[in-house]
Amino acid sequence: MRRILLACSSGMSTSLLVTKMEAYAKSIGDEVEIRAVGQDQAKSELKNMDVVLIGPQMSFFKEELQQAAESHQVPVEVIDRIAYGMADGKAVYEQAVRLMGGQNE
Repeated sequence: MRRILLACSSGMSTSLLVTKMEAYAKSIGDEVEIRAVGQDQAKSELKNMDVVLIGPQMSFFKEELQQAAESHQVPVEVIDRIAYGMADGKAVYEQAVRLMGGQNE
């Protein structure tokens, strides 16, 4: 199972994206857990995830989150701005899978 964490300012703006990512993953037969959380929860949640994606509006938070994720070996990246703006669940899911090295746990 792939575990993906999306972090944004409050966790609200990524909820539609989570739904679309889950639908895409299901359509290709992948088993996933995708959660959206606010900035305050991201550090405590990342240890249970395979990858963390940050909303483009939170790109300033990337370095801080990467430092927190380092000991857990969890990759952290900013979501592609265009995919985020279009709520392109397929593109964002594929970005997450690439960051995980394509592994399926």
